[in-house]
Amino acid sequence: MKIAISVKPNSGKSEIEELADGSLVVRLKSAPVDGKANEELVRLLSKHFHVPQKSIVIKQGSSGKKKLIEILQ
Repeated sequence: MKIAISVKPNSGKSEIEELADGSLVVRLKSAPVDGKANEELVRLLSKHFHVPQKSIVIKQGSSGKKKLIEILQ
């Protein structure tokens, strides 16, 4: 399954908001420094979708705010 995600780092709290088109807006506490925001993103998505962290792959946009995530089943 592939999901388009818009990431907002340095937010007050970590949360996931699902939009009507099936894409997600993910707010993260972490700053986008040294991969910390991507690590938090994977942890948060892992809990949200009830899958192991190793099942979540950032396919595109690893250094940007717009990402394409694949969840391996």
